[in-house]
Amino acid sequence: MNSAVIVDAVRTPFGKRDGSFSDTHPQDLAAEPLEALRERNGFEPETIEDVIYGCVTPVDEQGLNIGRLAPMVAGWGDVVPGVQLNRMCGSGQQAANFAAANVMAGQHDVLIAGGVEHMTRVPMGSDGDAPTDTYFEYFDELTTQGEGAERIAENYGLTRSELDEIAADSQRRWKRAWDEGRYDDQITPVETELDGEEIVVEQDEHPRPGTDEETLAELPLSFREEGEGVHHPGNSSGIVDGSCALLITSEAAAEEHGWDPMARIVQTEVVGVDPVTMLRGPIPATENVLEKADMGVGDIDLFEVNEAFASVVAAWLEETGASWEDVNVNGGAIAHGHPLGATGAMLLTKLAHELERTGQDTALSTMCIGFGQGVATILERV
Repeated sequence: MNSAVIVDAVRTPFGKRDGSFSDTHPQDLAAEPLEALRERNGFEPETIEDVIYGCVTPVDEQGLNIGRLAPMVAGWGDVVPGVQLNRMCGSGQQAANFAAANVMAGQHDVLIAGGVEHMTRVPMGSDGDAPTDTYFEYFDELTTQGEGAERIAENYGLTRSELDEIAADSQRRWKRAWDEGRYDDQITPVETELDGEEIVVEQDEHPRPGTDEETLAELPLSFREEGEGVHHPGNSSGIVDGSCALLITSEAAAEEHGWDPMARIVQTEVVGVDPVTMLRGPIPATENVLEKADMGVGDIDLFEVNEAFASVVAAWLEETGASWEDVNVNGGAIAHGHPLGATGAMLLTKLAHELERTGQDTALSTMCIGFGQGVATILERV
């Protein structure tokens, strides 16, 4: 079996809702990391055998197979095929996992995987309606992700103050990482227009690095009445606009093109879980991917657990026994935001760059997914 490696990984800054990308078409946003990869690695478009892009709301401006449209909008002509996939919040990570599987199987040698979500112009949930009556023949209840997060908090006895501590730490970690330049090689500036003026977007717009636990304690709850819940906007992921892409190849192709890989994709996993609590997927996904790789939590140096809601991370920490000090070390989605189709690719981007920066050896990314799924990926520094 071939080895699949990440040669390079880059994303756009994440624009806040109604922020700097408000007038940027999703197709243009999707094209930005593709062109950045080409410029950084010096390949001709025809070198890319396929583009696999996650997008959770593939309708309207994000419809018509944005995975195919993105390379054409990037100016790559008509030679590069592309496909859009939707595994909800795990779409970007699933795109990378599918690319890795393709390379490992020997079907392709040079692929780009990633994702895009413009949550300002194509709002979350605008791609569908409630499940049919048939759903309720098998499941008693339909919940929102927010309610699922609240039930996880209840099941694990998590308090608002515990979750606010995670949230404030996420903001502090993002600020430290930004100030130290850890994101410099991960983010490509985007030239675009806003209100008819040319602008350059260089930094994530959602983080609030001055946030502390006292500030968070004053925020109103998002999903339940006061006194009955623990989640609010400050300990939940941010709604943002952004895209991300990874150049994934076989080791032989990397050597042929003179590319120095960052990390090897060791193992992947996807699981289904109860769609009512919905967000417990990272726990069995982590357990399963570690078992498949014949590894334990102690064998992993760095983790990314998507901060869709702080309770998801807290429950994962309790179940796995991993140390918070090794998790989301440069801040998470509570700080930089969660552009649904792009986030999974961005988590792998963070890990590949952090392994290279620190010289650590192994990393694991995992995400919760709507309607009860989980995805996981293990990386090894090359």
